[in-house]
Amino acid sequence: MKKFNIRKVLDGLTAASSSSSSPQSSNRDNDVVLETLQSEHFQLCKTVRHGFPYQPSAMAFDPVQKILVIGTESGALRLFGRAGVECYCQHEGNAAVIQLQFLVNEGALVSALSDDSIHLWNLRQKIPAILHSLKFSRERITFCHLPFQSKWLYVGTERGNIHIVNVESFTLSGYVIMWNKAIELSSKTHPGPVVHISDNPMDEGKLLIGFECGIVVLWDLRSKKADYRYSYDEAIHSVAWHHEGKQFVCSHSDGTLTTWNVRSPAKPAQIITPHGKQPRDGKKPDPCKPILKVEYKTEKSGEPFMVLSGGLSYDTVGRRACLTVMHGKSTAVLEMDYPIVDFLTLCETPYPNDYQEPYAVVVLLERDLVVIDLAQTGYPSFENPYPLSIHESPVTCCEYFADCPAELIPALYSVGSRQKRQGYSKKEWPISGGNWGQGAQSYPEIIITGHADGSIKFWDASALMLQVLYKLKTAKVFEKVPAKEEKSSPDVVDEDPFAVHSLSWCPESRVLCMAAVSAHVIVYRFSKQEVTLETVQLLEVRMQCELNDVDSPEGGGDQASAVSTPGASSSPQCGTPHPSTSSASSSEGPRDNVPCLRVRSSALKQSPGYQVELVIQLLWVSGEPPQQISSLAVNSAYGLVVLGNGNGVAVVDYLQKTLLLNVTTAELHGSPDPHQRQPRSPRKGRHPSGGLCDGNDGAVTSEDRCKSPTSGCGSPYHSDEDNKQQKFLEKVKSKSRLISKSVANDFAKMSRKFSMAADHKHDDARDGSFIHSRSSSMGSLDREAREVISCLHFCEIMSRNSELAPAPSLWLGTTLGTVLTVSLSVPSAPEQRLQQTVPVSFCGSLVRLKGGVLRMAVMDSTGSLVPPACEGWYDPNAPEEERERTRSRRTTSPSSSQENQDCQYAVVCSEKQAKVVAMPSQNCVYDHNITETSFVLRADVVVMSAGLCIACFCANGHIMTLSLPSLRPLLDVNYLPLTDMRIARTFCFSNLGQALYLTSPMEIQRLTYSQETCDNLQEMLGELFTPVETPEAPNRGFFKGLFGGGAQSLDREDLFGELAAGKASRSLAQHIPGPGSMEGMKGAASGVVGELARARIALDERGQKLGELEERTAAMMASADAFSRHAHDVMLKYKDKKWYQL
Repeated sequence: MKKFNIRKVLDGLTAASSSSSSPQSSNRDNDVVLETLQSEHFQLCKTVRHGFPYQPSAMAFDPVQKILVIGTESGALRLFGRAGVECYCQHEGNAAVIQLQFLVNEGALVSALSDDSIHLWNLRQKIPAILHSLKFSRERITFCHLPFQSKWLYVGTERGNIHIVNVESFTLSGYVIMWNKAIELSSKTHPGPVVHISDNPMDEGKLLIGFECGIVVLWDLRSKKADYRYSYDEAIHSVAWHHEGKQFVCSHSDGTLTTWNVRSPAKPAQIITPHGKQPRDGKKPDPCKPILKVEYKTEKSGEPFMVLSGGLSYDTVGRRACLTVMHGKSTAVLEMDYPIVDFLTLCETPYPNDYQEPYAVVVLLERDLVVIDLAQTGYPSFENPYPLSIHESPVTCCEYFADCPAELIPALYSVGSRQKRQGYSKKEWPISGGNWGQGAQSYPEIIITGHADGSIKFWDASALMLQVLYKLKTAKVFEKVPAKEEKSSPDVVDEDPFAVHSLSWCPESRVLCMAAVSAHVIVYRFSKQEVTLETVQLLEVRMQCELNDVDSPEGGGDQASAVSTPGASSSPQCGTPHPSTSSASSSEGPRDNVPCLRVRSSALKQSPGYQVELVIQLLWVSGEPPQQISSLAVNSAYGLVVLGNGNGVAVVDYLQKTLLLNVTTAELHGSPDPHQRQPRSPRKGRHPSGGLCDGNDGAVTSEDRCKSPTSGCGSPYHSDEDNKQQKFLEKVKSKSRLISKSVANDFAKMSRKFSMAADHKHDDARDGSFIHSRSSSMGSLDREAREVISCLHFCEIMSRNSELAPAPSLWLGTTLGTVLTVSLSVPSAPEQRLQQTVPVSFCGSLVRLKGGVLRMAVMDSTGSLVPPACEGWYDPNAPEEERERTRSRRTTSPSSSQENQDCQYAVVCSEKQAKVVAMPSQNCVYDHNITETSFVLRADVVVMSAGLCIACFCANGHIMTLSLPSLRPLLDVNYLPLTDMRIARTFCFSNLGQALYLTSPMEIQRLTYSQETCDNLQEMLGELFTPVETPEAPNRGFFKGLFGGGAQSLDREDLFGELAAGKASRSLAQHIPGPGSMEGMKGAASGVVGELARARIALDERGQKLGELEERTAAMMASADAFSRHAHDVMLKYKDKKWYQL
């Protein structure tokens, strides 16, 4: 470990730790911080991906291993086993997956892509890899079929031909079925692409080929000619066999099902239209929508099942997608929430020539996965154990908390378990393959997601798994708004007025604070008791717009005295809207003192879990809607919540329900800012007004509020208020569209920064302040010139004027790189806290950086993180004695053996720069320029197992870590170029080297930058393949075996091998070897059990060989002994004889 002495750095006795890190002066003589983090502690890698596969396109199931795989239009594969066993892998090139085929119980998978390539995946390792690839160059792949326990893959093409691939070597056979030989003279035109291939369940030598035009051919593989041809007028979408091989069913584009007898090709044995109206005069029923897929499954003790998708009547306009289950004479139509992509019927046996005994249907929808129980009446669905509901409403923000209090997850689960739906199947989840990983990661992790409909979900993310714990609906606090039309796409965040913009959560006290796009903030407390709230506690805040003349603000001079003693008599408003604040000043004039949403006036029943403590709403000012809340922070020890936006900052006491501070950004600086900030361009209809609002702003009427002189008094509540409310909501939505069409809660500056980074236009302003490149339009200049509160942080810090213990403070970071401090005098006694007002005073500027401030933190003299003060959790609805017993104030200073605890370090990170400032001297001891050509999107001060560091994610895709306090670069990896605002909105770091972001509208990608986690990743991941014996083949029976009525096998090697069929054309397809080999795929499962099994088998084989060698040696010795005796006898016989006696 290397010691970093600040005084030695000052005196120049040691070299700088980094060329870009600049140590500054310090007045400490004994400040020595031991830094234990080194570059070898960091490594970046992806861990797991959670959520529903985005844009699914194909699906397959291994009936023996019980593993499900889903392919997507971007070339991704998601494999699912039992709950907690998931795997993600990606094809190169991002071509869409069109079909998937398992090598049943072999630990391998074949995928066919839209770029006419097929790939063989090895699933016997924890991270699947491609063994072989074959790229077709002259034909387009349309359908693939791999028979059970066969190594020959049939590949149908768009030209109507069928090629055969050996999946062991991934080479083409010379055996080709040409379309013209298949149909011969049965059709005068080309039959179209191959849409189906399957072999007869009772005769592997008969291949059923379906062409798009409606022709089906039964091909004899041995004689290389067609046995029968079946023709129908309508196009074919799918074909399904009866297990006896005597009948098959075809689904057609006109909504009909045709059943054919194999030996009667002249006409169908039956034609039905499941959803068609049957005319009484015997005419053909009206055509219906195409039946996209049909499956025909039999039961030994009942009627067969026929499952199909599509086929609805055309007059069912607006009806949702349906799955039809026909069992005997009964027909059940199951409506789905989303369009059906594919479905599979799960059966007890993998053998196609036996009774199938179906027990479930897996239905892949565009945005969901549903499994239906066929064995129970009513066909209930199984409860899905996978975390596939992340996208239930579009995700608008994410927060990640690692190493949370141990009792937090059980508490959230206990209240969340009451929210589960009822009516699920009582059977176990049928997709139950794989084994869990043996992870060493034992600390609890929680992910919180905010959604566009106002809901907030808590997820248990421990041990690389994900499980929903609890769901909070924040929209219940407000009156219902008119229903919107259904969203056209899941990746478009609609201008929902309840959309969650930002979250602030204290895990220790369980206090939650959220801000939404409609400029409202809700404070929640966690309780295990169910309560009914008669009136919702409401506090309305009128945040004044910036002054036109920034150089001479009203009340200039000593601003601290003006706000340090605000009134304490403010009281919250009830849920009923006040007449003076619920309507416009007049029907023609601009809206004023109006919140964006109306808080519900009726009683609110609150279930155990998070319950409303206070609702804070920003009001319209002189016809202008309130600006979005850009930053939010809550502190349970102080009982304060602070929110900031482009107009200013407001501090609210949520215990007393009062407003403590409400000032504009310009007034935060007191006198005119020495750094020349551009004045804001005046808006039409806006006039100067008092910048500092009264402390009683939450309770007084509109006449006593600080407002524009032109705004009149509030008019009484009119009977047509609902119409006005509707028009008002439309105006709010139109305003939010100016922010972003796809993301309603992003900063407007983000898009301008992308163009800035692309053009490489940078300008360093005076005193190191960073001014973004501006467009020539006045609107852009106006927006860029405004100083927005971008970061807030509660802390207990030493000040210059105080020589005692650290005092509570609030730090404000702005988009122009300024950090301002606000002193808080919080009464220590609980009785005084609820009776006395918390005095607030300004302490000036702390530091100035380039770019907007993103993160602030405090370190002590030992280099340990000083977390904000917090309060231990207590149930607010519990009896008074229990509350007082469990309630406690937690100190922020960590225990240390050092005596000198009178020095602290402030850590500030901006979009361009990071600085470490010594406190209370406020001397900058270290600074580091993070990036010159880009800007930081997310930065966090994280606790690693070996120390502290700053983790940064830049817009150019780089992930970096800096040591603390010296700001040495430890990691810099070009991970992911920012191509989507979704990534910028949801990327977040957490302690112990964890991070995540929303990689698609439906999926969360987790990654780690910890070397320790990367080393243990293989053990933590689950195993997909487990050794399972293949079920025995069905018994043929004595008479079937005697008279040849059973299934007939086929030696495909004699037909498709190189000796019999020759070699295929080299120009038809190109073989691309993968990183593995077939021998590696056939090895035993990875892991300790697999290694022991292999070692035992090797020892047994070695012992067997040694025994055989010993037996052969003994036999040779006996043979040699017999030969010796025989030679001796011959010698004795001829020993005394003469030559002529022989």
